[in-house]
Amino acid sequence: MKSVTYPIETHPLKPFLPDGARLLMLGSFPPKRERWSMDFFYPNYQNDMWRIMGHIFFDDKHIFEIREERKFDKDSIVKFCRDRGIAIFDVASEVRRLKDNASDKFLEVAKPTDVATLINEIPCCQAVVITGEKAAETISSNIGCARPSVGGFVEVLIAGRSLRLWRMPSSSRAYPMVVEKKADVYRKMLLSEGLLKE
Repeated sequence: MKSVTYPIETHPLKPFLPDGARLLMLGSFPPKRERWSMDFFYPNYQNDMWRIMGHIFFDDKHIFEIREERKFDKDSIVKFCRDRGIAIFDVASEVRRLKDNASDKFLEVAKPTDVATLINEIPCCQAVVITGEKAAETISSNIGCARPSVGGFVEVLIAGRSLRLWRMPSSSRAYPMVVEKKADVYRKMLLSEGLLKE
């Protein structure tokens, strides 16, 4: 029986590392291009990351949507991230998709991201947030730390700096929790990191 060789995909986006970023969010890897509704992170219209952020910061989970076009508003999302000091990338720079879908379950990390290099580019960063199980699994083995529980953090040393590594629930709809409940978990972390005021 012939073994199947899956092609390696290289990350299609550059890390988003705005000046003064205090928080680095790391997901797993973007879905295939046909699932994108914008040219930025968390581009799948079915993914709830930008609804979570809209709910937390503006009490409006639809604020980043262009609903009639079923897409996200990239410009307002980029401005929001810059204003709030949020940097974004993913834990994998290269992957193999073992099935033709967007599920992290069938992603094999071919090359993990060098997180230390990202951290060196954002000197104000005080915390790293991983979103989802695949991201947690990849970064914990990559930097050699315990996996935080969902909603919790562990202290880690990256690029010679002591940082908090938070683990948040996945923003994918495959993760069985409504947007508002996910937002509650993210809100606690954002309050703790000073990116959100009471």
